[in-house]
Amino acid sequence: MIPQLVTVRYRRRDGRWRRWFVPVVPIVLVLSPLLVLAVVGGVIACLVFRMSAWGALRGAGRVLWSLPGTRFDLEDGHEGVRVSIR
Repeated sequence: MIPQLVTVRYRRRDGRWRRWFVPVVPIVLVLSPLLVLAVVGGVIACLVFRMSAWGALRGAGRVLWSLPGTRFDLEDGHEGVRVSIR
């Protein structure tokens, strides 16, 4: 299953957390023309470097499908960022 929602939380300098909810499907629909160009560019890069384009697309698909449930936490002093993918 592809990710549906990305939650980004970051801590301000005053210590309070700010939260953003980013829906994945509308963003992908808006950026789909760029996504098509990126896939074509990736296939061309695979041909230039003599890699299997099908294998690269399959690997990218596996990474995409494994993202739901992933959580990234980064903290540096008083600032922090949390990214949760659902």
